[in-house]
Amino acid sequence: MYYRRKLLLALLEVFNDKLDKISLQKLLMLVTNLQQNPDYHFVPYKFGCYSFQANADLSTMIKYNQVISEENIWIKTDKIIYLQNLKDKDRQAILSVKLLHGNKNADELIKFTYIHFPYFAVNSLVAKERLSMEQYQKVVAARPKSNSSILYTIGYEGISLEEYLNKLITNDIKVLCDVRKNAASMKYGFSKSQLQKACEGVGIKYVHIPELGIESDKRQELNSQKDYDRLFDNYRSGTLSETNEYQEQIISFLHENKRVALTCFEANVDQCHRKHLAEAIVHLPNFKYQLKHI
Repeated sequence: MYYRRKLLLALLEVFNDKLDKISLQKLLMLVTNLQQNPDYHFVPYKFGCYSFQANADLSTMIKYNQVISEENIWIKTDKIIYLQNLKDKDRQAILSVKLLHGNKNADELIKFTYIHFPYFAVNSLVAKERLSMEQYQKVVAARPKSNSSILYTIGYEGISLEEYLNKLITNDIKVLCDVRKNAASMKYGFSKSQLQKACEGVGIKYVHIPELGIESDKRQELNSQKDYDRLFDNYRSGTLSETNEYQEQIISFLHENKRVALTCFEANVDQCHRKHLAEAIVHLPNFKYQLKHI
């Protein structure tokens, strides 16, 4: 079992094996905030901090009879005691959070996390009504915003869905253009339907443009930068010369929304076709914006 799932089960344990779903997310965030290398990351969602991975893990654990879901409550059914099997610091983190916040209900936890972590409230549907005007203004101030128009590129290799989304949010990106030929992934959160749902949940429009991708069979046996360079030479002379209308579509997104990102897998932009796509767009007559790789 993944260690992070033991952390989740241990958290449920100390709350008598039962937590409402909002409280679990808030308490888990407070626990991971005490970790040097957090097991879960969070995004600003409809009711504050939210981990897609934690929710997916809990859903998976239903299959193994470790938890059940009843309406808006998670219940631990596994009889194994996980708290004693955690690292000392993680066990102490859970016990500390229980001591400090164990008497708070979901509404109180929402308010506490909004006040102390205002960034996670920027997409909240209830922040304005739950907070004082002064507290709410801190949430407004925490929302990333920019007036400049920029075309970004971003890869998701090596980071969680939440870390990836936070990169988009902190750069105030409005439209994510998925330029993979086949928007499927073994990595949680990055298959088309998952990524689209996650993006829309944090206020980012998702668009898949497979015409700008590279066929997977052409990406085999890429063992050196020279192999990548050969692949991209063919991409520039082939796909990019034939897809002007889709490249122009990205410029129209920039004109309308100002902050647009092209996404694919590779962390190293020099080994991803998105770099060459972005450079082709930059050289179109209607491009009058900045380009940044993040």
